[in-house]
Amino acid sequence: MKKLLSGALALALCASLTGCGGSGDGEDKTLTIGASVTPHAEILNNIKPDLEEMGYTVEIVEFSDYVKPNTALEDGELDANYFQHNQYLAEWNETNGTDLVSAGDIHFEPMGIYSDKITSLDELEDGQHLTISIPNDPTNGGRALQLLAANGIITLEEDLGISATKNDITDSPYDVEIIEMAAETIPVNLSEVDLAISNGNNALNADVLDQLLVTEDADGVAQQFANCIAVRSGDEDSQKIQDLMSVLKSQKTIDFINENYNGVVVPFFTVE
Repeated sequence: MKKLLSGALALALCASLTGCGGSGDGEDKTLTIGASVTPHAEILNNIKPDLEEMGYTVEIVEFSDYVKPNTALEDGELDANYFQHNQYLAEWNETNGTDLVSAGDIHFEPMGIYSDKITSLDELEDGQHLTISIPNDPTNGGRALQLLAANGIITLEEDLGISATKNDITDSPYDVEIIEMAAETIPVNLSEVDLAISNGNNALNADVLDQLLVTEDADGVAQQFANCIAVRSGDEDSQKIQDLMSVLKSQKTIDFINENYNGVVVPFFTVE
């Protein structure tokens, strides 16, 4: 009787602690994910029911800035976040001494030139004074300048890539004034400038897609600027992050993106 009782107690203790034979990780059925409102939280909400069918309790925390989602992830308040591209994540880690990593790429948002003053860049006149807003973070700022250079609005020092700053502008057929702003504020302040360089998600949030003039060529930049699911280093191999990625990288997500974002958001994975 003693042996039977001891065995029963051992089994009960095993089940309460680890699920008997599994790591505790497999029993963690909560997912708290930080995301920008558009399109990231919308994409996550589309697949939330699928995660819930797998037994997960899912909370999607919406953020309107580019700082808090990473600090909340680093501090353990989130299991993952979904708002940034790979270059921004790398820059964040270097600047803040963190070790956040990508668990996988989901979509690409071509950066665009927007205006409520003109309908085509062909309307610009030589020598014209142009106020142009660009993101004030180094990665997106350099990317915006390269987009301006690709469209003949400015000339930059060669071989700088996205490390270029406004101080690297060497020439322009226009009288250019570059105004650096928080990326999320650029499209909502479109009326304050002649041209605005915005990320696709912020343009979607501000509902200014009808004022898009031109977007960057996806060839060669999509890999750098693919939006990813970010997690703390080591967590990318956890069961719940693996489940999140398997559900997210699905045909359901591809169809949702293609049906809702008019090419401003582009799926960055394929389904076999």
